[in-house]
Amino acid sequence: MNSLDERARLLLKILVERYIDEGQPVGSRTLSKASGLELSPATIRNVMSDLEELGLIASPHTSAGRVPTARGYRVFVDTMLTVKRDQLSTTPSLAPDQPHKVIANAAHLLSNLSHFVGVVIAPRRGTVFRHIEFLRLSDRRLLVIIVSPDGDVQNRILFTDVTYTQSQLIETANYLNANFAGMAIDQVRERLQAEVDRLRGEIAILMQAAVQVSSEALSQAQDEVVISGERNLLSVSDFNQDMGQLRRAFDLFEQKAQLIRLLDVSAQAEGVRIFIGGESHVVPVEELSVVSATYEVDGQVVGTLGVIGPTRMHYDRMIQIVDITAKLVSNALSQK
Repeated sequence: MNSLDERARLLLKILVERYIDEGQPVGSRTLSKASGLELSPATIRNVMSDLEELGLIASPHTSAGRVPTARGYRVFVDTMLTVKRDQLSTTPSLAPDQPHKVIANAAHLLSNLSHFVGVVIAPRRGTVFRHIEFLRLSDRRLLVIIVSPDGDVQNRILFTDVTYTQSQLIETANYLNANFAGMAIDQVRERLQAEVDRLRGEIAILMQAAVQVSSEALSQAQDEVVISGERNLLSVSDFNQDMGQLRRAFDLFEQKAQLIRLLDVSAQAEGVRIFIGGESHVVPVEELSVVSATYEVDGQVVGTLGVIGPTRMHYDRMIQIVDITAKLVSNALSQK
């Protein structure tokens, strides 16, 4: 949108900021006062008309003021937004803990600071186990305890065709831990396949079954979406007028796969990214915007987090909240 002259840019910036602050369509008189420019009402109306033709603002009612469109928000966010680094009254903190607790706490933190919805995609782990154990529950029912490299514990119940003795279970676990700890499950499966002939039949079957449930357990632990604060959207005035939009927003949270796809897009870029509803198919609900960033463990990008709220949000504040939370999560997960 380089075709905007300085005057048009200033008026668009004021209009968007006013609308974000007050939630009311902004009229020519308000713009004239706020701009500090000696412009006649007719001149301002002409500029407004140009901005409307460019699809940057729209008139919700005849003779009322104007409101920003998705495209208008995009120009504002990309070229007019200045993020002040002192907008958070208190510096938030996130204590190092089990990964799933760090993730849950981060989602709450995002939600509490933004007063909207906090979303975190749990770290992507390679399907690798650090340690495996078997616990007998009954004759043909075992509990498989799988510990991932970052200390996350998954439990799975395994039904067996034969009854295993405690010594067989210990022998199997020891063999797996000694030979395969730290390897990707797919590699373990291949190597086991090659070694099956050398292993005693029953033990080989148990190992293959254990590798299968480990694979499922570790895969399911991936791409977990933690959402906090959905109810905050109920108090957003923009949605009170249109319950259909609110319902679509809640559907989005229900269909976590769609949320993962949405946040996955931002995993391909560094820094904070902003997606504005209505400007593309990325955000399926027109009245929602997403501010997101990636976080790292020991320098490797492993997941994405963000704030989901109405398009009429204080983007400068949300950028700061998301940026700080991403750094806090990275630090909390990277500390050994």
